[in-house]
Amino acid sequence: MKGLIALIMFVGCQNHAQPSQENSNFTNMETNIATDTALFGTGCFWCTEAVFETIDGVISATSGYSGGTVANPSYQQVCTGNTGHAECIQIVFDPSKITYDELLEVFWESHDPTTLNRQGADVGTQYRSVIFFYNDMQKQTAENYKKKLNEENAFGKPIVTEITAAQQFYPAENYHQEYFKLNGHEPYCQFVIQPKVEKIRKIFSSKIKQ
Repeated sequence: MKGLIALIMFVGCQNHAQPSQENSNFTNMETNIATDTALFGTGCFWCTEAVFETIDGVISATSGYSGGTVANPSYQQVCTGNTGHAECIQIVFDPSKITYDELLEVFWESHDPTTLNRQGADVGTQYRSVIFFYNDMQKQTAENYKKKLNEENAFGKPIVTEITAAQQFYPAENYHQEYFKLNGHEPYCQFVIQPKVEKIRKIFSSKIKQ
């Protein structure tokens, strides 16, 4: 079994347009709910999406690419590491149910923010730990949180998470969306994504969707 898990970890994620908003706040006209938007990268976006979709107050989590120099990049282009994009998740949430601070708490707990351009077997700048902020509030909140965690040596090593202004967000191809829900039987989902989801469910039991 250990050999199988090692093989799964080695394979990693990579072997298997809508514009960003200058202001992250808007009202969903269908539900009349005032929403906000966050944009995070924690490595493979299959993992990030699966984790944040469990959180109560998250209305949608869309896998995609941001932070690069190529317009409308494909998954194959991003996987080369040459476009500058990070795999990330655009999260639309209801701030009356979940705050940006609480989303950041999930962000820090759901991956290793001390490994540069790497999460497990997924290696490259496209897998970097990153917070793309939409406004000054998000910027200050993220920077203060990172500073506090570093001062407390919360992870035993310095946090290397990039905090930068949100750029154009490009939704990933359809087959990447809802990947964990649709492919939960796959080895990568079982051995890599499922443990992350279970960890978050345990830590944030009061904030999980029923």
